[in-house]
Amino acid sequence: MLKIEDLQLVAALAQAPSLSAAARTLNVTPPALSMRLRKLEAALGLALAVRTARRLSLTPEGERFARDAAALLAQLQALPESLQRDDNRLTGTLRIAAPFGYGRHHIAPVLARLALRHPGLRVQLDLRETPWPDHHDADAVVHIGVVRDSSWVARRLAPNERWLCASPQYLQHHEAPREPRDLLKHRCICIRENDEDVTLWRFRRPGRRAAGQKAFETVRVTPDYVSNDGNVARAWAEQGLGMVVRSQWDAGPAVARGTLVRVLPAWQLDPAPVTLLVPGRKGRSARVKALLACFDDPA
Repeated sequence: MLKIEDLQLVAALAQAPSLSAAARTLNVTPPALSMRLRKLEAALGLALAVRTARRLSLTPEGERFARDAAALLAQLQALPESLQRDDNRLTGTLRIAAPFGYGRHHIAPVLARLALRHPGLRVQLDLRETPWPDHHDADAVVHIGVVRDSSWVARRLAPNERWLCASPQYLQHHEAPREPRDLLKHRCICIRENDEDVTLWRFRRPGRRAAGQKAFETVRVTPDYVSNDGNVARAWAEQGLGMVVRSQWDAGPAVARGTLVRVLPAWQLDPAPVTLLVPGRKGRSARVKALLACFDDPA
């Protein structure tokens, strides 16, 4: 008969890149975890994972087991909550996944307020490069940009325009572009995230169409510098390496302190709204409802 520990084992393996990482999650040694996995596979009569010296991956049967295990564990964890009548005494764990920068600066303070309101609640913030759509076992996911093909409900947290920026030092040595096409002559910094086409920059200029001028312009830039970390890309731009497109929430403070300057401010890039993704009302726990209430009432 399967035990809760078996479900926790496979659920941890699904989220960990290696056996050692899964062992740390479960607070056991890698040899002990490996032995437990072998015993479980022997009891089931099938292989759940493929293990190498550096990597661990689940078999198709293991992936199915992990999905079902995560669902069963969530139901077990929600059972005490379903018997509670006082929402002010929430228990259990609330898991939130968010992008690195936005999660660190904007979501972590909200979760601190939530924890103070509900002392019996455990909060887990998982910062990732791309938290959506691979949300694993998160109860809520913060996503920046357009959400596609989601069965979850999106709650907008911030509008978030995107700005083209460069440092004053860079603009002293390079003539500022007057039109988007002028960017082809400049050094550009790109951020690789969410499997998007990061070298295709789309601009629009409100009012130009009414004046009979071209209102949209798309530029395919050749990046001189690429990173999957937005903070690194912004820092490179502040150090004078080139032009970068950054979210308003991240570039705004740099523009305010003068380390970055907005370029082509009359042209607008596609916005990247910040949204909180949560399950539909039927699958929404009291913990998630408390999180939504914390966003609605920041005091």
